[in-house]
Amino acid sequence: MKTKHKIPVPVLILLLGVLLAGCSQSVADNKPEPTDPAEIEVVGELVADLTAPPMVSPSVVKRPAKKLIVNMEVVEKEMEMTDGVKYIYWTFGGSVPGSFIRTRVGDEVEFHLKNHPDNKLPHNIDLHAVTGPGGGATSSFVAPGHEIQFSFKVLNEGLYVYHCATAPVGMHIANGMYGLILVEPAGGLPPVDKEYYIMQGDFYTKGEYGKRGLQPFDMNKAIDEDADYVVFNGSVGALTGDKAITANVGETVRLYVGNGGPNLVSSFHVIGEIFDKVYVEGGNLINENVQTTLIPAGGAAIVEFKVDVPGTLILVDHSIFRAFNKGALGMLNVQGEENKRIYSGTQQTGIYEHEGGGAQEMPAEPGTGGEIVASSVKEQIEFGKQVYARTCLACHQANGEGIAEAFPPLANSDYLNADVNRTIDIVLNGKSGKIVVNGKEYNSVMTRQVLSDEEVANVLTYVYNSWGNNKKVVTPAMVKTVRQKQDAL
Repeated sequence: MKTKHKIPVPVLILLLGVLLAGCSQSVADNKPEPTDPAEIEVVGELVADLTAPPMVSPSVVKRPAKKLIVNMEVVEKEMEMTDGVKYIYWTFGGSVPGSFIRTRVGDEVEFHLKNHPDNKLPHNIDLHAVTGPGGGATSSFVAPGHEIQFSFKVLNEGLYVYHCATAPVGMHIANGMYGLILVEPAGGLPPVDKEYYIMQGDFYTKGEYGKRGLQPFDMNKAIDEDADYVVFNGSVGALTGDKAITANVGETVRLYVGNGGPNLVSSFHVIGEIFDKVYVEGGNLINENVQTTLIPAGGAAIVEFKVDVPGTLILVDHSIFRAFNKGALGMLNVQGEENKRIYSGTQQTGIYEHEGGGAQEMPAEPGTGGEIVASSVKEQIEFGKQVYARTCLACHQANGEGIAEAFPPLANSDYLNADVNRTIDIVLNGKSGKIVVNGKEYNSVMTRQVLSDEEVANVLTYVYNSWGNNKKVVTPAMVKTVRQKQDAL
């Protein structure tokens, strides 16, 4: 016979009370937030996780609105603009762009702006995400060795620029005082596999591009909008080589892209990709299948794309001379298996002749069709200069200096001078992969050049007799020997 156990009435009442309280709390936790962001109540405090570019802090996911404490320090410091070129940057958080700030609609931000005691100048901060006088600038003017605090309610989701607004405003921005603040919607942005922080800026120096030494700011060039450097993340090569951003085939990449200016509009493009989504000007409007997106000075955009094939994707300002001549170039290295259905790679090479035939085989003995043959080394150099101008100049530049982080220099090149036959082979057959030139690593591609033996001899003689190289004379017979060895393989 089973014994029935009765629960005493007082205990039963207590259990029911706990249950009802739990249900009540659950309902309260899940009730919709007010539609007016100003009415969203904050729950607890959180110290903001600030990150230096190109990294971003984790998503807000589904956290409630909080009192978000932001500690930002202004630091004036010397850093490298490009090889041998130094510059005194003014920074938020010690980097250009400044630290990435991630928040959500309804947060109450308590902002602490600290001006390092070793700095020379007062500064402040204007956050475009702030609704209030000066975007916070009127409340944040701070002298060296001091700290100031102000607060604001985050009302509008989007990706926003912040910058210094101390007079002269343009000078403070031009020295690197800008960054991004992301305001996510309640619940956060849709998840992706990789996120990165990139910001373009234009810089104005007394010396021209590449002039070595510590370069001061040039106000007259800035007023004329005559930039010496246009770069991503504060310097030439900040996103190339070992500093390139990365992803794996099949992953979706989200880039938070800003433009600090102070002057130039960015035509942001990723060579080898199409943006699946662009949050236009960092707001709620989404455009799809975009090749290049305009980002105004003092503006931003969010771009997303899935990477389907491996390789190096090149990030550029498609005002293209800025990319290859002023520094606005970065790299996204994608690892993974090839997908020949999407991209085949090279399938065939040959000679194209406009009078017919399309792709044809290389002649066995190029250059036997009546071309003018140099009768002296002087003529070789003269003819070679003409070949250089039409085939080599765009990548290696008129003075042989190359393009930083992209194409190696030919001027005073230890790699070039070490092995003439290797150089001939590269001209004839192309070269890809890593090489070291004058102590610096390059990882780019030179395509094979369709030139006769005479033309190869002339252009290399011109190069070897220019820009501090070893004055080697290359003959057509030398080129022919290298060509025949390659053909025999």
